[in-house]
Amino acid sequence: MMNTADNAQGTAEGAGAAGKPCVAVVFGGRSSEHSVSLVTARSVLRAINRDRWDVVSVGIATDGTWFLYSQEELETLLDSRTMAVLPVGEKRVTLPLQVGENELLVHEYGVEGGALTRGRHIDAVFPLLHGPFGEDGTLQGLLELADLPYVGCGVSASAIGMDKHFMKVAFEAAGLEVGPYTVVHNRDWLTNPEQVRNNVAALGFPVFVKPARAGSSFGITRVDGAKDLDAAIETARKHDLKLVIEAGIDGREIECAVLGAHEWSTPRASLPGEIEVQGHDFYDFEAKYVADDGARLSCPANLPDDVIATLREKAVIAFDAIDGEGLSRCDFFVTPDHRVIINEINTMPGFTPISMYPRMWAASGVQYPDLIDELISLALERPVGLR
Repeated sequence: MMNTADNAQGTAEGAGAAGKPCVAVVFGGRSSEHSVSLVTARSVLRAINRDRWDVVSVGIATDGTWFLYSQEELETLLDSRTMAVLPVGEKRVTLPLQVGENELLVHEYGVEGGALTRGRHIDAVFPLLHGPFGEDGTLQGLLELADLPYVGCGVSASAIGMDKHFMKVAFEAAGLEVGPYTVVHNRDWLTNPEQVRNNVAALGFPVFVKPARAGSSFGITRVDGAKDLDAAIETARKHDLKLVIEAGIDGREIECAVLGAHEWSTPRASLPGEIEVQGHDFYDFEAKYVADDGARLSCPANLPDDVIATLREKAVIAFDAIDGEGLSRCDFFVTPDHRVIINEINTMPGFTPISMYPRMWAASGVQYPDLIDELISLALERPVGLR
């Protein structure tokens, strides 16, 4: 197994080892989804084609520190604890912000005379961070300033895709059907909680109370009656002071993966997959990541051909509605009368081989290593900045 930390100390400039493009795989981060990001990164580092790509692995601690963290170190950490937190490494990393300086600056502390800094040329970044400070446009903006191509959606698409309120506005503008919902801002709850309660009651119970800008089902509660609403709101407010509260929809939960970049290639949608939740009220964090039997995933979903075609078409429309690039997973409800209602889009979906996004592409003929290759190639094809 390659020691990417040692590899990253090499001297420098130009392409990676043996002239291969060098990809920095970045993981961890400051959000509550830090541990989920590590699991995703381990999967990508195991599967990435080392014959095609030179790889540098970079961890981001919960305090925001960037540092080299080898694949071996990550494997050892996750072998000891699945939901782990990165320890801060000694080989710190920073990004230069000058145009054309496509390199990581590696600062090795503890050497005589202070820090020894080496440059490491980077051709593209594969950010595998979920949630705020990674998936929400903040990291993407930093990479734009550093003039570094990267996998996935740009600044505005990432920000819209992270905010359950603004994504619904974009979907509605594109002509997609969304379910009934209400938005609760911090000032609304602090100054007029009774009006908030009335707005929610008008949706009808059950409802789902969600932080507007969090993922992996953190802070989400199903509420079946008014007496439980306040507690659910306070639970969600621990993750975000802006909330989206959605009416429950009688329908099957169907997902569809999108791959491409509408400005540079035609986005395409995978076959849809279905989540069948077992032993849980909804597809919550425990069902996703903790319980071995929390959900059954089936792809392709057992649906009529015309409904499958509609789902794939609407997934691409949703992707284009936010100006998506690279990858996204679109989540829908399909009602008993086969209406297709979009719930949300995820611009950095779960990305382990057993996650829905890669599984849907595998069922559509694109295997996990090839999916990684295509995403990196898409990143290298398009420029940074306004495009």
